[in-house]
Amino acid sequence: MSLTLVNGLPAHVLFVHFVIVLVPLSALALVVCAAWPKAARRLGLLLPVLALVTLATVPVSTHAGEWLERHVGSDPLVRKHAELGDGLLPWVLGLFVISAVIWWTARRSAPAADGTAGASSWSSSALVRGAVAIVAVAVAVGAVVDVYRIGDSGAKAAWHDNYSKTATQHGDD
Repeated sequence: MSLTLVNGLPAHVLFVHFVIVLVPLSALALVVCAAWPKAARRLGLLLPVLALVTLATVPVSTHAGEWLERHVGSDPLVRKHAELGDGLLPWVLGLFVISAVIWWTARRSAPAADGTAGASSWSSSALVRGAVAIVAVAVAVGAVVDVYRIGDSGAKAAWHDNYSKTATQHGDD
């Protein structure tokens, strides 16, 4: 298996499904953890690891998509899809960075074994938590909207003029 073909089929078609699932999942986890410090402490390292895995899927999908783009005819819809796809990486990088910040801060503010507060007071600083939550929501929404736009343009590129708007007879109906 290569990063361009899987069982003789373009790998991009498979890899994008990881992006389609993981970006909204990471975005949701990020917003929940940003708004609810207890959730950030409970998820612990899972939050930034999920965001890192999500981040890794984007260049893999993009690489496979660039290969596919070179192997299909020139089409303005494919070019638009490719241009939109190139814009996802900064959003997902933002998801990862903010996830790491929230994890680090929640980890430092976890109550000590004796019940005293941790090194910083993440949970008690409403101003800081509010600012982080606003940034997290903005990046999460941006990432999810971008995934939607990219997916919509990819579906249009793949399916335009490739199906009949009326049902066809197959003889066994």
